[in-house]
Amino acid sequence: MAKDAPPRWDRRMQQRLTRGEAAALGELYDRFAALVHSQAHRMLDDEDAADQVTREVFGYVWENPGAYDPRHGSMRAWVARLTHRQSVQRLRGTHGAAEGADAEELEHRVLRATAAARADYIVASMPASLRAALELAYVQRRDYRQAAADLGVTGDEARRRLRLGLQLLSTANIRPSAGSAPPGYGPTP
Repeated sequence: MAKDAPPRWDRRMQQRLTRGEAAALGELYDRFAALVHSQAHRMLDDEDAADQVTREVFGYVWENPGAYDPRHGSMRAWVARLTHRQSVQRLRGTHGAAEGADAEELEHRVLRATAAARADYIVASMPASLRAALELAYVQRRDYRQAAADLGVTGDEARRRLRLGLQLLSTANIRPSAGSAPPGYGPTP
């Protein structure tokens, strides 16, 4: 697969989808299916629901390639936005239909799921050096000196990477303003 600059690749992909090229959908699926499924699973905490959201998102893309507007962000951001929207609808539908569903509790769950999805997106988007430092510190429970040794950097550099990674992650809990998309998802259409 060619590694074109995203805007050019995005425009070509949209043109191919508009022409109805099934191979284009396959290429798009290969590129973004893991993103869509992991985001949906993180939000819904249900493998079957995440599978269904993945099918629905790619079905929507296939049926509505003209809905993508490159001026509003990358194809990746658009697909992530579609996934987020579909997951929230499913979450509200599933839990809203339950007997005695408390609207405030449901909205709190949607906000938590949205923040978790944003955190996943932020971690996936951050530079590998920051991601590696965070993984060593928070997954493998190494202190900054051990992380520095494992990364082959100075202690100051390890602390800098951890601080930057945590600053990026801290934005995941910031509530987006009404009508806006979560960070990393581009503007709301």
